[in-house]
Amino acid sequence: MEALKKAIDAFINAFKIEDLRKKLLFTLGLLIVYRIGSHITIPGVNAAVLAEYFKNSNNLFGLYDSFTGGAFAKATVFALGIMPYISASIILQLMGSVIPAIQMLQKEGQEGRARLNQYTRYFTVVLSALQGWGISVWLSNLKVTTAAGTGISALADDFASGAGNMGFRILATLTFTAGTVLLMYLGEQITSHGVGNGISLIIFAGIVSGLPRAILAETEMWKEGIQPLAIEVFIIAIVVVIVGFIVFVEQATRRIPLQSPRRTVGNKVLGGQASYLPFKVNTANVIPVIFASCIMFIPAMVASWFPNVSAMQAFATAFIPGHISYSVVDALLIIFFTFFYTAIQYNPNDIAENLKRSGGFIPGVRPGKQTAEYIDHVLTRISLPGSLYLAFISVVPLHLKDALNMSFYIGGTSVLIVVGVALDTLRQLEAQLHTKNYEGFLKRGRIRGRMAS
Repeated sequence: MEALKKAIDAFINAFKIEDLRKKLLFTLGLLIVYRIGSHITIPGVNAAVLAEYFKNSNNLFGLYDSFTGGAFAKATVFALGIMPYISASIILQLMGSVIPAIQMLQKEGQEGRARLNQYTRYFTVVLSALQGWGISVWLSNLKVTTAAGTGISALADDFASGAGNMGFRILATLTFTAGTVLLMYLGEQITSHGVGNGISLIIFAGIVSGLPRAILAETEMWKEGIQPLAIEVFIIAIVVVIVGFIVFVEQATRRIPLQSPRRTVGNKVLGGQASYLPFKVNTANVIPVIFASCIMFIPAMVASWFPNVSAMQAFATAFIPGHISYSVVDALLIIFFTFFYTAIQYNPNDIAENLKRSGGFIPGVRPGKQTAEYIDHVLTRISLPGSLYLAFISVVPLHLKDALNMSFYIGGTSVLIVVGVALDTLRQLEAQLHTKNYEGFLKRGRIRGRMAS
């Protein structure tokens, strides 16, 4: 309750400051544009047939649809969401560990980051085009069986066959790709001129937008007697426990004590103060979960290209969220990427060298090689529970959905992203509030100084 009160106070105080109010309204405006685009179905798609398919089938794309806020299930302009950009940025970060040219760009400061961002944009277009083409092929082959046993195409009659079908695939691919590029632009604008990380907020908005639908669906199931009231209360309790558990772990840090040497400057003794080097228990944040989810979506995407090949369909069916094969592979991928991403983000040798240059040291550990080995040991130990936590929070809730006959994904992945983005945005908002308060204090100080003179 205390954290909720602080969050509410932070938003109220932010709207009292003109500059922050403009940033918040700018961010909200672009998020509204995103949500409007998420309801505009591309030309040629029979929206009613597509909605019936997603309603009555345990399809392969339910988890992906939760990241896009329902845009994928409606085949809208933003059906791909921002995930191609996320995938492109993660792949380039991982490639930095094996390609020296990319590694050099990562170390070149602002100019290097600018070039990497440009490469990420190009790669995003390529990934969007590939995924868009796969989805267009899947849509053009999708038929929904009615109660009478008749298969109805998900496309309008003009696009269902022949040249119209190929025209639809090209149009859909271009539209999906353009939608992702537009989302990428909106995200960058929010980051530059708004509050918070724009890309993360777009994912956040997409996931949160499904919350009202989930509440209404569960309410209808209870009213119709499909779901007992006790189960609904139990579901609410599970959601609260998951959110609380995620907040608790995300705030947990391992602090390595540091000591700086004392220096005598004139008649003053400087330094000698104790500090610490913080490492989060979840060192890789949500990156391993997102990257593992992108890889787990590949079987469904490839199977959509070969709708008449039974072996491909059987293979893709084994990777439906909630199946044991999906859970095992997803958990192993998350654990692997947690260690891999941590190794990329935190180089013990570089950290030890920077401490040595600044004169800092870890009490009881010799500077240099022993410090690097000690930091590597600590990172390895905290990465193990961090990776198991990510795997648990991503896999277990998917099985709870089937066990409790829930109408929505209680995906730990979604909750993890929502909580992480909310905490990060609040931190940035509080930091900007503190900055404005300090500026106000300094301005008052200048005014008083002028009046005294």
